Amino acid sequence: MFASVLVVDLHLPLPASLKEKRATITPILEGARRRMRVAVSEVDHQDHHRRAELAFATVASTEAQAREVLDAVERFVWSFPEVEVVDAWRRWLDDEEDRP
Repeated sequence: MFASVLVVDLHLPLPASLKEKRATITPILEGARRRMRVAVSEVDHQDHHRRAELAFATVASTEAQAREVLDAVERFVWSFPEVEVVDAWRRWLDDEEDRP
């Protein structure tokens, strides 16, 4: 089992309110959830209308499958011209550590 999380830190230059921010990031979150079948959440900067940190999680039977899904998610996020990607990183769950 391979589990990984992609975290993307975004700058949102256009929104003037939290309502506009939600309107900007919802298509990203819902689109990734629907198209790539990943778990998604806004994990930081919830109270700032010009910043967002989004997390996308996947579980796969092979490392290559997990990487392929998160690569697709990252390309999807970059495809939105109304957001600027400040940083992106991945975390991997190592299931070997907890096995009996």
